[in-house]
Amino acid sequence: MRLSDCHNHHDFRRLAERRLPGPIFNYIDGAADDESTYRRNTAAFEACDLVPSVLRGAPEVDLSVTVMGQKLAAPFYCSPTALQRLFHHRGEHAVAAAAARHGTLFGVSSLGTVGLEELRRRHATPQVYQFYFHKDRGLNRAMMQRAKQAGVEVMMLTVDSITGGNRERDKRTGFSIPFRLTLAGLLQFALKPAWGINYVTHERFRLPQLDAHIDMGSGTMSIGRYFTEMLDPTMNWDDVAEMVREWGGPFCLKGVMSVADARRAADIGCAGVVLSNHGGRQLDGSRSAFDQLAEVVDAVGDRIDVMMDGGVQRGSHVLKALSLGAKAVGLGRYYLYPLAAAGQPGVDRALDLMRDEVLRGMKLMGCRSVGELNRSNLRFR
Repeated sequence: MRLSDCHNHHDFRRLAERRLPGPIFNYIDGAADDESTYRRNTAAFEACDLVPSVLRGAPEVDLSVTVMGQKLAAPFYCSPTALQRLFHHRGEHAVAAAAARHGTLFGVSSLGTVGLEELRRRHATPQVYQFYFHKDRGLNRAMMQRAKQAGVEVMMLTVDSITGGNRERDKRTGFSIPFRLTLAGLLQFALKPAWGINYVTHERFRLPQLDAHIDMGSGTMSIGRYFTEMLDPTMNWDDVAEMVREWGGPFCLKGVMSVADARRAADIGCAGVVLSNHGGRQLDGSRSAFDQLAEVVDAVGDRIDVMMDGGVQRGSHVLKALSLGAKAVGLGRYYLYPLAAAGQPGVDRALDLMRDEVLRGMKLMGCRSVGELNRSNLRFR
């Protein structure tokens, strides 16, 4: 199977599975507990039908949107995800370059594997910095200051991860950073020697957003311990309000799900919220972002930008979310599988396919711009 044989999300996933050692593939592919929320994220879209309008004449279609003050050429963006250079040696560079080519937003994780300054310098696309709230308040301020100096446009605080989710696939393989693999996990690496050769012949794996503050590279701190020991489970609305004031620019909360929390986010001055259950990787059994979208848009959509992520695999999924009132839709695994499969050409191809599907869908819906999509286009079964 080659990159040219990949025509959808599932094709990229299969190619990634062929190329990655099992523990790393399952880190991307897995979720929490029984993975029921992970499955429901995509199934939620299938319970909703599009109702097209015909004979509208839509030869030219404008896919552009403005989100948190950033003008995007497409209504989808690359959500921040961790550890990208584990999947392909180009990591965030590949994803940022593809996002820039499509004129859309790119998210850099505090658990990213390329420095945010380097990404800001080399890729001309709006950049979001996603970070976690640490017990060390000085560290939180230092990370925000660093992002500001680098020229990051939007700050994004993840609020659904005050402790790590129960990812049982990782426990079975022993996946962690640094690696502490089980015998079965080691065998999986032995079966994919090309990945190992690539890993050791390129730049050393590191976490540059955290290296200056936390010793994670020498084996003293694992990702699991980072979540349980470094992050602050007492984080509250007053803490976040102070950070919003300190940042002084567009500030977004990722992982909000309830109407009450979305209202609080608007009250403290956030520019946006991302409805998200972390791809089903945190609280299994939680509601899908798509199912919760209309409720939150109705409550706060006139005050702040509401986005969503989770389970998005098709252009039709994007159209459904936009019709419910989302300002833009985040992609995660959708670009991680092609990154693992083929680096930047893979991500480019995946984003091309998504853009083509959204554009084709808009024409078939009889809509000339994203603003023409609305709930009259939808019916729920």
